[in-house]
Amino acid sequence: MQYQNILTSSTEQIFTITINRPDKLNALNYQTIQEIGQAVMQAETDANIRGIIITGTGEKAFAAGADISEFANFNAAEAEKLSREGGKVFTAIEQCTKPVIAAVNGFALGGGCELAMACHLRIASANARFGQPEVNLGLIPGYAGTQRLTQLIGKGKALEYLMTADMIAAEEALRLGLVNAVVERETLLSTTEATLKKIATKAPLAIAAIIRSVNSFYAFDQDGFETEIREFSRCFETDDFKEGTTAFLGKRAAVFQGR
Repeated sequence: MQYQNILTSSTEQIFTITINRPDKLNALNYQTIQEIGQAVMQAETDANIRGIIITGTGEKAFAAGADISEFANFNAAEAEKLSREGGKVFTAIEQCTKPVIAAVNGFALGGGCELAMACHLRIASANARFGQPEVNLGLIPGYAGTQRLTQLIGKGKALEYLMTADMIAAEEALRLGLVNAVVERETLLSTTEATLKKIATKAPLAIAAIIRSVNSFYAFDQDGFETEIREFSRCFETDDFKEGTTAFLGKRAAVFQGR
């Protein structure tokens, strides 16, 4: 299958998806997210594939957020559709019956952080930086970032990083449990491949059962996901959202009025 914004390759039973928008620091627009979802589905249904890697082109970014210019003029209904459809892709990644590892090179911010968190494991290069800076735009995460960040690092730290928009350096991400390993950039892909090859020696049906079982631990309350979608879309009706996106696109500091 041909894609416009991602590259795909397979070798030794490993399927690699590379976000390929280097001029945009691999920012996730709607088409890119849909292409990632299609590629994951392609790999999941391929009997020859035993594991999936998601990474980004270049050294600077895994995915440096959403493409803000795409949704800066959205209303609440359009925002809800964006959040719900993107969320479906990220949930499909989380529920994929084959292991999916994010090889995080550089920035994983906003939607990029949410994409990494949807993967089963995360291996980061030493220069990786994670974060949910949506509050700077008068927004909240829209692809279950409030839910998965809390699951991975706990309520207190999740609230801290969501409300301050501070970035999380690779070593701190490791300490918090946000990532599974930190390696030098030069060995990022080889380490990720080695991890998937190790998993590939195990029973595939048991691996799929582990994924389903662990995911089920959090399935007792789906209201959180619905709450995030609702609150994300409501943000698009605020003056703060208009100010935040206008300031970002105009490369100036935002001045929020709380309305």
